[in-house]
Amino acid sequence: MKKLINEIDDVVTEQLEGMAVAHPDLLKVVYDPKYVYRADAPVAGKVAIVSGGGSGHEPMHGGFVGMGMLDGACPGEVFTSPTPDQMYECAKAVDSGAGVLFIVKNYTGDVMNFEVAAETAAGDGIKVQNILIDDDVAVKDSLYTAGRRGVGTTVLAEKIVGAAAEAGYDLDQCADLCRKVNTYGRTMGMAITSCTVPAAGKPTFDLPEDEMEIGIGIHGEPGQVREKMASADEITERMTLEILKDGEYTRVVREFDRESVEWVDVNLVDPAFKPGDKVIAFVNSMGGTPVSELYAVYGKLDAVCKDFGVEIVRNLIGPYITSLEMQGMSITLLKVDDEILKFWDAPVNTPGLRWGV
Repeated sequence: MKKLINEIDDVVTEQLEGMAVAHPDLLKVVYDPKYVYRADAPVAGKVAIVSGGGSGHEPMHGGFVGMGMLDGACPGEVFTSPTPDQMYECAKAVDSGAGVLFIVKNYTGDVMNFEVAAETAAGDGIKVQNILIDDDVAVKDSLYTAGRRGVGTTVLAEKIVGAAAEAGYDLDQCADLCRKVNTYGRTMGMAITSCTVPAAGKPTFDLPEDEMEIGIGIHGEPGQVREKMASADEITERMTLEILKDGEYTRVVREFDRESVEWVDVNLVDPAFKPGDKVIAFVNSMGGTPVSELYAVYGKLDAVCKDFGVEIVRNLIGPYITSLEMQGMSITLLKVDDEILKFWDAPVNTPGLRWGV
């Protein structure tokens, strides 16, 4: 294992220390329990947007803390869910009285711990809601997950809902928008190499030099199939068509009902893509794939979308939800309407994403 680290036990702490030194105008860091929050938090009258998950996916989530995106982020150890006390303490630090929205990727540990944090925060009088992201079309009921995994749409939701909160949306409006973004977004990923968790000291899985894995998760969870390596165009066309042809998807998720102070079942339906739809296209590096290769993917992605009758109206290309040093990429397509586009275009100022300022 070759990594730019000191002691294995200090990897996450030293990463946070570096962020705090690099971006004192944007964020502050608490180390016990660990969380990152906006330097100007709490922002008076504003709903606070909080997310979190295991480290190793940078810049998600801590790199998205700042104006127009997240108010707080809770980093777990590498590929390990953060704990409820991190989420609870972060919520207290950023709540202005307008409430806190937890954006939760659909991994069993994240879901369970954010639910505990929401119950604890509600017990303290904090208005809270949890919205799940479950956008991975590759597999269902995989390692770490009941249902589809939460992946690339998470980044887009944090940007869009963060801008809405900045513009004055209340907690219910932010939750409704986040839920809509989740149902409008679909993602698929692939890998051509594994990654190495520092504490493990060896690759998470073995992938022969001439093979790739289609549908892999951001922690190296198994995908759909392993097969011989193909060209960038072949891989991109296959993944894009799988996203575009993914049919209507229905499921039941749990959300927090503030009146009854209980968790309730909510039926969600993801509409299928159809000709005439407009989308944001997000081509993401898993960490080890250079941006030059992502642009080759994007060129083919655009052509496949046009052939299908879908128009890409905005794009995001780069390493935004990574898997340490894994070589590979993911494609996310998010159907948009005027509301979503307005908040996507709104100013944002974070270490990982910045425009309009």
